[in-house]
Amino acid sequence: MGNPKAFLTVPRVEAGYRPIHDRVKDFSEVEQTLNTHDRREQASRCMDCGVPFCHWACPLGNKPPEWNDALYKGDWKLAYQRLTDTNDFPEFTGRICPALCEKSCVLNLTNHEPVTNREDECAITEAAWRENYILPQNYERNGKTVAVIGAGPAGLVAANRLNKQGFAVTVFDKNEAAGGLLRYGIPNFKLNKLIIDRRIELMEKEGVAFRYGVDVSLPEGKDVVTGEDIAAVLGQAFDAYVIATGTPTARDLNIPGRDLKGVHLALELLAQQNRVLAGMEFAKADRVTAKGKDVLVIGGGDTGSDCIGTSHRQGCKSVTQIEIMPKPVEGPEDPNSPWPNWPRTLKTTSSHEEGCTRRWNINSLEFIGKDGKLTGVRVQPIDWKPNPEGGRPIMVEAGEPEVIKCEICFLAMGFLKPQQPQFADNVFVAGDAANGASLVVRAMASGRETAKKVQAFLAK
Repeated sequence: MGNPKAFLTVPRVEAGYRPIHDRVKDFSEVEQTLNTHDRREQASRCMDCGVPFCHWACPLGNKPPEWNDALYKGDWKLAYQRLTDTNDFPEFTGRICPALCEKSCVLNLTNHEPVTNREDECAITEAAWRENYILPQNYERNGKTVAVIGAGPAGLVAANRLNKQGFAVTVFDKNEAAGGLLRYGIPNFKLNKLIIDRRIELMEKEGVAFRYGVDVSLPEGKDVVTGEDIAAVLGQAFDAYVIATGTPTARDLNIPGRDLKGVHLALELLAQQNRVLAGMEFAKADRVTAKGKDVLVIGGGDTGSDCIGTSHRQGCKSVTQIEIMPKPVEGPEDPNSPWPNWPRTLKTTSSHEEGCTRRWNINSLEFIGKDGKLTGVRVQPIDWKPNPEGGRPIMVEAGEPEVIKCEICFLAMGFLKPQQPQFADNVFVAGDAANGASLVVRAMASGRETAKKVQAFLAK
């Protein structure tokens, strides 16, 4: 702890976002960066607490006091080494993690000004790339082979860890490039895809093989799916297999009018837009675009927010976002979810700042259209009352139905947890494929733990 009084004298300063009038014109990252001096000053605010709740709260077990101290002292290389002891890809979490560590920071619990761990993490990693601290390494091979199916965050971490342990790792993915939802779900204005590309290039130089366009459909109707079953699909056998295929099935809204043209799942917009930015072309009839349209987003989470930002950049006329659940508490604390629980407070993202009408306690009743095209959605205000038998609250009507005008609607209501078959002992499931949709940082932690299980199994 280089400066024991910094938390008293240095206020929290965030880098902030690019001006709205500038950023809505492109898909470049919206978040700005602090200069080196200011970044080190922010790191100095870390108090190196006797009980580091930040370390406890992070699914990866990151140790912010250690790398913040190194950052404050100007030892960027040591900071990166400490950071990557627990985090394989801090350039991802440094951009898109909700920073569970910051919500548990003692400074957040006392004055709601936690250490800027997430931004510090990103700055450390970018410095490491810039200064060539990150170079490909050679690892002695142990003669064992592992197939990782799915190149999302969980699969990539598992592959990275196993490769470093000497296993010959091949990653299979159904898409044309690696990243999973990092590439096809998260917009470029939050995560530039070149950030993913440079990491994949490093992994390839270190020995990880990637095979794209391989859609692994597991056999159905078997009591136990074996490695031999998977090998038959892949066309080659491995000593162990990691299933990291995420949560491919989005939660749909099967109400009247669902088949109208203009009603889309959120990823139909987000994945296609990212592919367009990567140079892929689509026929005009297949293009999902909000240009010149009134947009309705159903779902109040991060995916819904990403649809809002993407719609603005495509040139929409207006955006409305509705959520069936009540409006979260406004303010830094939530009395119904006190620490150490996650504070369910109102979140305003950079996309919301760009313009959006937000409404809560709204239930969707029917998609309305004309000549097969969407013209609006009939909705109704609702309320939630306690269930006398316990469990989920009961939804009750709280107002008259109305129609929200829109020409395009995006369903951003989350994903269904996959139902996995029983697997043989040499098949392991990681990330969202095992646990259901969650945070990228949790998927990465699962990938790491799965790599440990594979290593222990193959060491027998």
